[in-house]
Amino acid sequence: MQLESYISDLLYRYDCVTIPGFGAFLTNRVSAKVHDSTHTFYPPKKVLSFNEQLQNNDGLLANYISEIEKIPYTVALEKLTKQVKSIKSYLVEGETLEFQNIGNLILNSEGNIVFNPSNHINYLTDAFGLSHFSSGNIAREAHRDTVKTIEATTPLVFTPEKRFNRNWLKYAAAAVIVLGLSGFGAVKYYNNSIENHNQFAQEEANKKLEAKVQEATFVIGNPLPAATLNLEKQTGNYHIVAGAFRIEANSDKKVKQLRNKGFKARKIGVNRYGLHEVVYSSFETRAEAQQELFKIRRSHNSDAWLLIKKLD
Repeated sequence: MQLESYISDLLYRYDCVTIPGFGAFLTNRVSAKVHDSTHTFYPPKKVLSFNEQLQNNDGLLANYISEIEKIPYTVALEKLTKQVKSIKSYLVEGETLEFQNIGNLILNSEGNIVFNPSNHINYLTDAFGLSHFSSGNIAREAHRDTVKTIEATTPLVFTPEKRFNRNWLKYAAAAVIVLGLSGFGAVKYYNNSIENHNQFAQEEANKKLEAKVQEATFVIGNPLPAATLNLEKQTGNYHIVAGAFRIEANSDKKVKQLRNKGFKARKIGVNRYGLHEVVYSSFETRAEAQQELFKIRRSHNSDAWLLIKKLD
């Protein structure tokens, strides 16, 4: 099982990916910056960290493995458990574990896990198409001091000159203005071309990413007409997901089915993959959501999972 590959996929979309019984990889967004001495520009990115204390299963990783490998959720959870045992045994023996494109893990002398993040991949999708670059120093007027010395010591001699026709200066000034306007237009066209190129490159990169990241889609052959449901207002950033649907009418049907069974189901909008997400209910705290998630998995849907998302 390519555990690091699954974790890497999820880090593009989520700020926390938990390995049950082991720990959690966290991401924190940092702004773009310029290095003072090397004059190198670094784009915004997600900085990775590891928290050994977060070990409770939130269902995210196991559910994703279940979808990718087309196996039941319980089987995916068993495979995760075996993998965690293997990882811990390697760490205890003093070996360094390398998670490709994520980082290295090792036990210190106190028995705690030390994480050294990798810098090969930027998991911030907003920064796709941007890479770091360096700008050389701008050459200033290096001969200013020499010129000042010459001006102070060299006498000035004024020689009378004959009058001549200065009309050519008018035409020269006009030519300078025309050339200046042409140069401004060329610079503006160049900047627009660069902006269009960057936008196209970012869109192409996003398409490649979305081709790698799979999302559950349920399509019904004969979808029902869209239904309008009046639901009471729910709050909270912890949502138990029942499914995601490409066709909105199917999501409406799912909401109606769940509400007939007593759940406070609702739609929470369209995700970045164009799927209409349906949740059983939303909660203010993670503990409440986790408790309800266990009940739903035991009695209704073993594939339900917990989504942490702040709704507008």
